[in-house]
Amino acid sequence: MTRLLIIGSLEAELGHAARIATSRGARLRQADGVTSGMALARSEGFDLILCDVLHDVSWLVSSLEAERIACPVVACGRNADAAAAVRAIQAGAKEFLPLPPDAELIAAMLQAAAGEAEGPVHRDPAMAAVLRRAEGVARAEASVLITGESGTGKEVLARYIHAHSRRANGPFVALNCAALPEALLESELFGHEKGAFSGAVAARRGKFEQADGGTLLLDEIGEMDPRLQAKILRALQEREIDRLGGAGPVRVDVRILAATNRDLAAEVAAGRFREDLFFRLNVVALRIPALRDRPDDILPIAERFARRYAEANGLPLRRFAAAARAALLSHSWPGNVRELENTVHRAVLLAEGEEIGAEAVELHVPVPRAPGAAQASMAEPQPARPIGVAALVGRRMEDVERDLILETLTHCLGNRTRAAEILGISIRTLRNKLHEYRAAGTPVPVAPGQMPVAPFPYAAMG
Repeated sequence: MTRLLIIGSLEAELGHAARIATSRGARLRQADGVTSGMALARSEGFDLILCDVLHDVSWLVSSLEAERIACPVVACGRNADAAAAVRAIQAGAKEFLPLPPDAELIAAMLQAAAGEAEGPVHRDPAMAAVLRRAEGVARAEASVLITGESGTGKEVLARYIHAHSRRANGPFVALNCAALPEALLESELFGHEKGAFSGAVAARRGKFEQADGGTLLLDEIGEMDPRLQAKILRALQEREIDRLGGAGPVRVDVRILAATNRDLAAEVAAGRFREDLFFRLNVVALRIPALRDRPDDILPIAERFARRYAEANGLPLRRFAAAARAALLSHSWPGNVRELENTVHRAVLLAEGEEIGAEAVELHVPVPRAPGAAQASMAEPQPARPIGVAALVGRRMEDVERDLILETLTHCLGNRTRAAEILGISIRTLRNKLHEYRAAGTPVPVAPGQMPVAPFPYAAMG
């Protein structure tokens, strides 16, 4: 269920948009202005904010960023107000919603904000077995550990479990534990009181409180610092959390799902993950097969992505030509469903004629794995012309390292987790390096979802 905040009067067209959203299952809150809207965003958390252009969209976006509240803002206004639409986009709004609202466009926005709402595509028996097991445990309250290579669709499966659980009418909240440094991650998880640290200008509920009565997905939990692991364990055991700067514990009713591409048992043996937390999370284990191990799913998934991106970009729906289908089936898909999605998106944009031909399906050659590489790591695309060692002589080590990191990130399509795996470094080390490069003015590749390049609802939100 998408958590939607509307900022503005619910009279006339904006009220119609609110009625459409609630009819599509959104959990709706309303604020009269951006100040009261920010207060709600701090205390409750939302998946999407619709803000009337009559209000200060720029202030809202900058305030959300300053307080590190990750929530996309869509500006709303009448079709004739083109100047207001341009100002809103320049201010940081993800998209502009013309009023009177179109029901299907609002539905697409809600679906994009909530993530993959259609459920996992599956035709292969291996994936069907995983989904049967997921359905069997969905209505229980037990924690579930979802494992699998990067890009296999662990969050999609987590949403599927939530949708089939007794908590389906409650919120589904997801947090990527690898996306934030330790200090910010703690605040994001547990919330904070006003003045708890520099920049805490107001009290804010964390993800545990936002997910109260529903489900909390801790994605990439294998990257979490051991100190925070201890706090997660306490939250699971006691069903209460402590806000940063808080005077006492806060009770929470949350079901925990965790996801990782790491072998947590091996991490426990290496002393990098708490054994007691591992057993708490691993009550039920679900492993998603790599895409290469469920070949019957490749074409159905590709067809869904082709339909989605054709609609999002206003292009005709084209079928895959026989040669294109053969190319998709013959590829090993080291980047799994995420790589397939990017490949199909590119093919939809490049295709000409009545079909998507093989020439539009651009595939990358996998990088050979080095001996002793971690099992959780995957092969990644490599440059067409590898640089010889002799060409590196005379260059500074830090320059070589920078180029290697940025080139790897580029060929991982901006996915930091996958790039860190290939480089053999932690996500925290990679994040710190990228911060240094940005500070020095060096452009850093980002994942497609971080930099929308197509009209809503294609643009990944968050």
